[in-house]
Amino acid sequence: MALDASLAKACDFAVLGRWMDAQGLPRGEIEEVSAIPGGTQNVLLRFRRGGSEYVLRRPPLHLRAKSNDALRREGRVLAALAGSRVPHPRFIAGCFDEAVMGGFVFYLMEPVAGFNPVTGLPALHSGDAKVRHAMGIGAAEAIAELALLDHVALDLSDLGRPEGFLERQVGRWLAELESYARHEGYPGPEIPELEEVASWLERNRPSHSRTGILHGDYHLANLLFANDGPRVAAVVDWEMTTIGDPLLDLGWLIATWPDVEGFAIGPMMAIAALGGWPRPEELAARYAETTSFDLAALDWYVVLASFKLGIILEGTHARAFARKAPKATGDLLHSITLALFKRARARIS
Repeated sequence: MALDASLAKACDFAVLGRWMDAQGLPRGEIEEVSAIPGGTQNVLLRFRRGGSEYVLRRPPLHLRAKSNDALRREGRVLAALAGSRVPHPRFIAGCFDEAVMGGFVFYLMEPVAGFNPVTGLPALHSGDAKVRHAMGIGAAEAIAELALLDHVALDLSDLGRPEGFLERQVGRWLAELESYARHEGYPGPEIPELEEVASWLERNRPSHSRTGILHGDYHLANLLFANDGPRVAAVVDWEMTTIGDPLLDLGWLIATWPDVEGFAIGPMMAIAALGGWPRPEELAARYAETTSFDLAALDWYVVLASFKLGIILEGTHARAFARKAPKATGDLLHSITLALFKRARARIS
């Protein structure tokens, strides 16, 4: 099998074949290898072997300190979700010993028949506002189903530290923002609403919280939808999953949501103008209907999501000053950070 150089660099397929044999998976030549585009960090490769199709997920080619741990976490979560009502790619097998592939871990999952909405909508979905509305409702239902799972029964309790989860958030992410000063040339965060939003979050923190599985990065860009209708085919990118307050996932969805006026943040802008998407209050209503959770403090979670995501994205802006990321990418993500903080400020007015 002759491979494109970039594919050969991403995976030693001879090693992969021997490992698959040891797992009892169907034997045969590895064929039809291709890269799946769309991800910004981790690598996805699709291939066929022994009459079955697989998707291999591995960390980025240039590993970061915690890249392998993130993939181990993700594979463990996907395996635990088997049989649940949460739509997800079916986990097949994982190699979490980085020595096998010479430095990185990986896992195999079934391909998902579906599309990512931020890369473009098929004719059915782009041409029917009712379909887009149902897509949004499905997104709320999917994260509600995750919130209902028993993390203890799924043996996921050690994924996070739920005690004091909400109390830690503001200080944790302000410290992260301060750490960006290590990047040479970074002038510091120029975020006008930063202090006001942080202060409001500390003063208005909910007195009670829930504990459950938190996806950690829940927005339309991390969902695949069925090609033939509005159904959520799979929730993807589980590497930030932890045990905490699951209402933060709903807050994250709403913080990044394209609203009825067509306003959107970052990759959502292309689809926001189409209209038809449910209003944030409709997302919250379906979530509440599915979970029976009290959403009286929802604004706090939306503001926290905007605050946290904005700070995460600012990290790439800081790295761009030190030439560790493209300037255009850093500038784009900084603009999204500013939009997120403005959206947060509007919630607390």
